[in-house]
Amino acid sequence: MSGARTAPRWAGAVLRAAAAYNVAWGTFVVASPGTLFSWAEMEPPRYPEIWQCVGMMVGVYGVGYGIAARDPVRHWPIVLVGLLGKVLGPVGFLWSAARGHLPWVAGWTIVGNDLVWWVPFGLLLRLAWRGTMPSR
Repeated sequence: MSGARTAPRWAGAVLRAAAAYNVAWGTFVVASPGTLFSWAEMEPPRYPEIWQCVGMMVGVYGVGYGIAARDPVRHWPIVLVGLLGKVLGPVGFLWSAARGHLPWVAGWTIVGNDLVWWVPFGLLLRLAWRGTMPSR
């Protein structure tokens, strides 16, 4: 039987941490859309509302991760969508930076936003796919 009762503690903890991180990062971007551009010594966006929309989407992912934390196996599609974004985002950044459209220094955001979640999200999806969640 899948569900929070059979999911290892780390699964819910990882998703709660991802929820908190995404909500915090999204809120920061919405509240201060030019700050990350300033840190990367990039020209601020002409339409900061577009960047604020990105922050809103990141924050909404956080809400999804919070929901998934209650039953990681049942809500594995939320984790899958999150992992896809956390893989495709860096791919898009690498493509743009390699073409000279973004400065490489802007890639530091990828570490906390994406890379640190690859392994735990991947492990969680593997466990859900197998349908056998080890006991706590």
